[in-house]
Formats: sequence, C-alpha cells, structure tokens
Amino acid sequence: MDDIHDIDKAKPNARPTKMRIKVIIACCLAFALGNQAMATTLKIAFDTDPVSLDPHEQLSESTLQFSHLVFDPLLRWDQNGQFEPRLATKWERIDNHTMRFFLRKNVTFRTGNPFSAKDVIYTIQRLKKSPDFRAMFDTIDTVSMVDNYTIDVHTTYTNPLLLNIMTYVFPLDKTFYQDQDQIIKYGETFASQHVSGTGPFILVNRELGSRMELDRNPHYWDKDSAGNVDKVILTPIRTDSTRLAALLSGDVDFIFPVSPIDIERTKKVPNIQLVTLPSTRILLLHMNQKRRKEFQDIRVRKAINLAINQSLIVDKILKGYATPAGQLSPDRFLGHINNLEPEYNITEALALMKEAGYEDGFRISMMAPNNRYMSDEKVAQAISAMLSKIHIVVDLKTLPKAQYFKEFDNRSADMMMLGWQSDTMDSNNLFEFIIACTDAKTGMGAYNASEYCRSNIDDDIRQANREMNPERRLRLLQQIERTLYKDAAIVPLYWQSLTWAAKDKVKIKDIVNDQNYPHIGDLFIEE
Repeated sequence: MDDIHDIDKAKPNARPTKMRIKVIIACCLAFALGNQAMATTLKIAFDTDPVSLDPHEQLSESTLQFSHLVFDPLLRWDQNGQFEPRLATKWERIDNHTMRFFLRKNVTFRTGNPFSAKDVIYTIQRLKKSPDFRAMFDTIDTVSMVDNYTIDVHTTYTNPLLLNIMTYVFPLDKTFYQDQDQIIKYGETFASQHVSGTGPFILVNRELGSRMELDRNPHYWDKDSAGNVDKVILTPIRTDSTRLAALLSGDVDFIFPVSPIDIERTKKVPNIQLVTLPSTRILLLHMNQKRRKEFQDIRVRKAINLAINQSLIVDKILKGYATPAGQLSPDRFLGHINNLEPEYNITEALALMKEAGYEDGFRISMMAPNNRYMSDEKVAQAISAMLSKIHIVVDLKTLPKAQYFKEFDNRSADMMMLGWQSDTMDSNNLFEFIIACTDAKTGMGAYNASEYCRSNIDDDIRQANREMNPERRLRLLQQIERTLYKDAAIVPLYWQSLTWAAKDKVKIKDIVNDQNYPHIGDLFIEE
C-alpha cells in the first residue's frame, strides 16, 4: 500500500491501477465480513409481545420486559434479591417522608436529548396518572429537583416499600413525549406507537403480534456490561410446541416459556440448556359477585374452592413445575401463613351447594387466556371439568392475551383467570390490586374482577403501606390473608415456576430472574 500511495503522490491525476482496485475491494470485503462476524444477533421467541410501546399503559410482564430493553429503571432487582443502581447511582433517606436520589450523568435518550432530573420528575407525575400504575405511586406526594442530577421524593406517609416502587420508574424523554403523552388503554396514542428511552436497545421495527427488531444503542451508558448482543429479534409464538420446535431447529436462540410436558425431553437435547426458577407469581380465579348472586353466598364460594384440586393440576398438567396455593402470599412474603393450604373435598363441596340451595347447580361463563400463563388453556379446561362435579356447568372461552385483558378489564365473564407477580415483591401489592375495593380515582382494586369489597381490608392495606415496624406489618398482612381465606374471596390456584431454554452459547443463566424480566442488555453470547 505504501508503494501505491507514493505513485499516486507522484501522479495526482493518474487513475487507480487494476491491482489497487482489487486491493481496495478485497479490503472492503474483509472489513464487511469482519463486521458481520462480530455482530451478534439474538433471536427470541416468547409467548407474547407488548400490546403497546407505552410503558405506563399496562402493568404487565411483557410491558416490563420491553421496558428493560429500551428504557432503564432508576434501580432494579439483581438475581440475589438486592437493589442494583441504574439511572440512580445511589440514594439516601432525608427524613421519614423524603428519599433523595442521585442520578447518573452523561446519559442520553434515543433522540439525543440529555437525561436529567426533569425527566424523572415528569415520569413519576405521569405514573401517578396511569390507571394501572397509580395505586402503586399514590404514596408519592411530590418530587422536587435539588439540582439537575438530584431529586427528592416526598411521600404522604412513611412507606417501607418506596425503593421497591421506584424499580418501576423507567424515565421517559420529557422533551419527546410532553404534550402528546395521553394514556389510553388499548388505544392509539403517540406514546403507544413511538419510543425514546435510555436503554441498551433501540426499537427499529415493530409488527404488532408478529415481530419486533431492536438494535444495540451505540451510546448506551453502561460500558461495564458484559452484554455483547448487537441486535434482538423478538418473535411472539403462542403455541408451546411451535416455540420449542423453533429453538430445536435453530431458528431462534432463546425461548420462554417451556411447556411442562416438554421439559424432560428438552433436558436431553444436546447443546440446549434449560433454566428453571420458582417464582412468586400466583395464578387465581375471580368469582364476580356483581354479575352472579350465587357468588355472593360464601357457601358457594367455599364449595368452588373445595371442588378445585390444585395439587392434581400441578402434578398432571404442570408436571410439578408449580406449587399448589391456598392463599395469595408465597412463603417468601410477609403475609404468608404456613398452615393455609388448599383443601380439596368434593363431598363437603356438594353439601355446601345443597345447603346454599344450589343442589342442582347452575351455569356460568368463564374466560381465560390461552397464551399468557404456563398451560393456561389446559388449566382452565381442567377447572371446568372439576366444577362440573358440583353441578356447575362452565361455558369456557379462551382468548389470546391481547384480546383477553380487554375482556378482563370489562369484567366480561362470571369467572376469570388472573396471574399476578407482586410488583413490589410484597404481599400488599397483591392485596391492593386484586382484593381492594375498586376505586378508579386511586387505582386500588384495578384487577379485582371479583368485585369483592371489604372496607376493613382496605383499612389494613393502607396501614400496611405505611407501617415501618416489621412485626406489626406482618400481623396486618397475615390478618388480610386469613380474612380472604375465611371469606373464600377468590380461588388461589398455584405459584407458577418459570422455565427458559436456550442454545448453550447463550448465557441466559446470568440474566434471568424470578420476576421474568431478563436483563438482555447484559446477555453474553459465545462466538
């Protein structure tokens, strides 16, 4: 190359020689091929994709998974259940009602707009207006700016879970969203179709329900991350067998979930790894007391609880990859009571139905998703068969997730299935969203499709949200759990295990967690 360079200097008007052209082409090809070899693409097949790009439209697992891809939280849970700094580098308590957060500098949004305190304040104010999130953020009174990279969060009362709540603050680009940030569930808004975050990936293409493509953010602040994924292609595949086939054929690299019936077979496949974690996600049934007078009778509700065999569902359908539940709180939560176990007793259930005047039973409608929870459709079918034994005829309708939750919000069936992962990793989040009296203003009871309402439970929920003494708080939460059990307010089913599968070279064990928000930005793929 030095010789050619010297010749060109001597003859400035000379055309490049054929040899030089060949060298240039060869170098360009080598460079292109080298770049292609270095680029790492991750192909994911999950059971669903987010229904919206707006991180505040729906409090759902797929929304939060998406948020961890394109946004960054102030802090997040690590695999050991501890808080890890992200856009907040540290925090300190100023007084009983104030927590100070110090923000990361030199961070930019996808638009190039700089990240600062104003974006965090704007985001929290928007979360307080979100129908799905407002109950969680109702405890926050105001947020004040100390300087461009420091904020004080002021609560209306002492709150033992403030840091837990702040893991749901994924700062939005105020300049990008402001004045066009209306939140409409399942509606077409600017925020539901456009996105500007600070996260490890940038959305480049989206075909709702079929494909999502994201490229690595070249300006991402976390230079210490081990992640080397340059491109993510997310394909929602509803059917368990099809999703697994895509992994085994090499069409995708990483899938979730793996059906329980396929787990043992998948373990035996060469070059495929399986990762399973117990989770705190509870699956339950709501019995709508406003729609059906029969459900207003505690004897009927107890009969339904007794007629459903949770252990059989876990053993036969879920192949042991779940834990039968007799309450909402898993054993790692304060509200858990050791002796509250599911009770299956058809004889007693029939006696209660007869005592309530429904010996001949009745017919109800039931809805469940068919691509949201592990084997959800099969579980719903099994429950329908179990209820027939106490002469309750179930008209079952199952729907894909996107359609199902519209119907859930409308309380469109007498009985509805719901899964809930506590947002704060605490019992009270279950109670305030699933059990509290429905209040559109505060967001309490937003997912209470039972229309069950007891003011004393609401009082205990509010008190538990401000009780700093762990022993007194434990008593409050367990008191709520006992009341729900005695009232047979809902039907707890089981706590679902989480199972992922991937090619061996995709190091998913380092980035999956029991909340199922895989930190894809930190994922390392061996070349």
